[in-house]
Order: sequence, then structure tokens, then C-alpha cells
Amino acid sequence: MIPYMNGRTKSPQTVDSNIVAAIRSRGRGSVFVPADFLDIASREAVDVALHRLVRQGTIRRLARGVYDFPKEHPALGLLAPSAEAVARALAGRDRTRLQPAGAYAANSLGLSEQVPAKAVFLTDGPSRTVKIGPITIQLRRTTPKNMEAAGRLSGLLIQALRELGQEHVTRERRDHLKRTLPANERRALLKDLRLAPAWMHPIFRELAEENA
Repeated sequence: MIPYMNGRTKSPQTVDSNIVAAIRSRGRGSVFVPADFLDIASREAVDVALHRLVRQGTIRRLARGVYDFPKEHPALGLLAPSAEAVARALAGRDRTRLQPAGAYAANSLGLSEQVPAKAVFLTDGPSRTVKIGPITIQLRRTTPKNMEAAGRLSGLLIQALRELGQEHVTRERRDHLKRTLPANERRALLKDLRLAPAWMHPIFRELAEENA
């Protein structure tokens, strides 16, 4: 029998079935770490159960301590998880805030066609880096100011424009943002104007215009 957190015991079969149920409830494409299941059993028991589930082919081990419940394409086979799903799993049970940054932020907004080899996420939690296949996913601890707009369009836009640089924010790229970003989200950019560098202010104002 396997020790449980409060002194009770659970059989390996029960631990496995409870973890599988939790994974299935997340759905295909979900990414998780052992700490996500500490409400089911001890860390040691969870590690052993995940190892068994990998051997059985129920889940996939992506990197040390990182697993997924992969989606499968009829022609392509098992698909890679999204960088954001991996980053959220790495952020841990506390669900610290994440902010896409660098080339990944620019690509997310369609401002760059280049698929970055490194997906960088700013965080107010601990830094961590994992390599999954050809992509490196990095959580980089940053200042509170950089995280003030996390989870909002303004935060993503600030990071994307910072990656491009002022001289590369062309008319074509501004027009692209006007076409692809919802008008209500663009109007909300003015609320976070103070968080953007001064050179971005005209861009924010232009995007926020009612008729833009």
C-alpha cells in the first residue's frame, strides 16, 4: 500500500485511477507536473504512478518532471503541446502570472512569421527552463512593473513591440494589428498607457481610436 498525505493508505491502482481521472478531466493537450496531484497521494506515490502511466502509453514524458496528455492527429500522430500550456504547468500550483515576451510575443500577434526556437514567458514566480523537442521554454522572473499588464492585450503588445524595436513597427504591422485585434480590446489599451514606454504611446493611441 502507498502512504497517503493524511496518514491513510491508497492502493497503487486507486492512485493511478484517480490521477488518470484528473488528467482526463483536463482534456487532450493538457500539460502537468507531479505537484498537480499532491491532493491525491504523496509525491513519491505520484512519481511512481506517473512513471507507470508513461510506460502504459497513457501519458507522455516531455522533460524531467513535465508530462502531457497528448492530442493525436490521424496523419501526423502525437502532437506537441503548446508552449503556453507547458509554461502554465511550469508556473506551478500557485498559478503565478505569465506574460509572453520576446519573439514569442511578436509571433503570437502575427507581427513576425518566424517561429522562435525559444518561447520566453515573464513571471512573478521562480525562473525555470525546459527543452521540449526543438523548442526551449523559459520562465524568466521579472520586475512587478513588467507584470502589471500580464494577461491583457497591453502586456502582450508591449513585449511584442519591445522585441521588434521602434524602427520596425511599420505601417503594415500597425494595419495588421487594427485588422486582427478586437476593437473593444484595442480601446482598452489606453488604460495601460502609463505602463508602456513613451515611444509606444502614439501606437497605443492609434490602435485605440474608435474608427481605427
